[in-house]
Amino acid sequence: MNLSPEVLRHRKDIVAIRRAIHRHPEPGFQEYRTASLIRSELKRSGIGQRRLCDTGTVGLVRGGKPGPTILIRADMDALPVVEENKVPYASKNRGMMHACGHDGHVAMALVAARILQGRRASLRGNVKFMFQPAEEGPGGAGPMIDEGLLEKPRVDAAFAIHLWNDLPVGRAGVRPGAVFASADEFTMTVAGKGGHGAAPHQTVDPVAIASQVVVACQQIVSRRVDPVKAAVVTFGEIHGGTRHNIIPDQVELTGTLRAFEERVRRQLRTDLPRIAARVAAAFGARFRFEFTQAYPPTVNDPKMTALVREAARDALGRSGPADQDPSMGAEDMSLVLRKVPGCYFFVGSANARKGLTFPHHSARFDFDEAALAGGVEIWLRLAERALGAAGL
Repeated sequence: MNLSPEVLRHRKDIVAIRRAIHRHPEPGFQEYRTASLIRSELKRSGIGQRRLCDTGTVGLVRGGKPGPTILIRADMDALPVVEENKVPYASKNRGMMHACGHDGHVAMALVAARILQGRRASLRGNVKFMFQPAEEGPGGAGPMIDEGLLEKPRVDAAFAIHLWNDLPVGRAGVRPGAVFASADEFTMTVAGKGGHGAAPHQTVDPVAIASQVVVACQQIVSRRVDPVKAAVVTFGEIHGGTRHNIIPDQVELTGTLRAFEERVRRQLRTDLPRIAARVAAAFGARFRFEFTQAYPPTVNDPKMTALVREAARDALGRSGPADQDPSMGAEDMSLVLRKVPGCYFFVGSANARKGLTFPHHSARFDFDEAALAGGVEIWLRLAERALGAAGL
């Protein structure tokens, strides 16, 4: 890594902030302790700030010279996971854990803000820091946008880092175009006629019909969607019945629809209820369908992605940038990137030698804290490049 003297001086601070947050994980829109830490750190650095969505915070480093404004985003919520790691900084909040690296995202952004504040006289423009609640759900980016995140001053480009245990420390995953899929949710109800399990002929069995609905809907991806396009139809819950010998009156199913392209996303939304309703009707059942549109695909702007790749090369060396594979996961940073051009990218955080390879959302998830300094350096190099880029 090509770490600047300022980052080297702050390495212990980055780790200390990360561990302080990791010890006290909080769920979405309840990140009060985390928000207090963020606001105290920004105040100590002399950075102006405002509160959005109660626990959300926006810090602003105002450059000494006129220029564009870029946004750096750090999500800060934790997950309902019981941590199994035996480390000094393990979660003290039983049943909650930073199992996705958000504690590291906040630490990197806070230290980058501190360093950029010290360099503000030479900055050509502004750097706005978005400390976002509820990324894991129900989503904090949308409400922050609604409350003026992208204004005062107006944001010209936006960026987000995700620590990534699919990449080793010292690498950065970068990709133009779609990097995350859309994620929409649905609930279906198959309503039949209940009765005794020994007399199914007297019933309209919603359990058997729901089974046929699941099988039929799985054909949407394999037989309706263009085979060179990616899509996912997943049923995550099936609820119905109270006893082994009672056929219930109804069954409820919930799931998710995912795609990288809006056209495919719309096709899933149309085909799923149509096919499910016809299968249910064929067996004499009634059918209800509820749809919740959640996050659109996360799409990186090619020009902004090129800036990130260059910054990663500056910070990590020539072998640092890697071509990132897309993921069927979803991100509410997509809502920001629909408003302004930008790039969502990944900083390698795995270290097999130290046993730090457990996947995100695992109760054993942890990462090599050496990745944090590299992430801060990328933020600094990216700020320099982006604020000096033509066309912003």
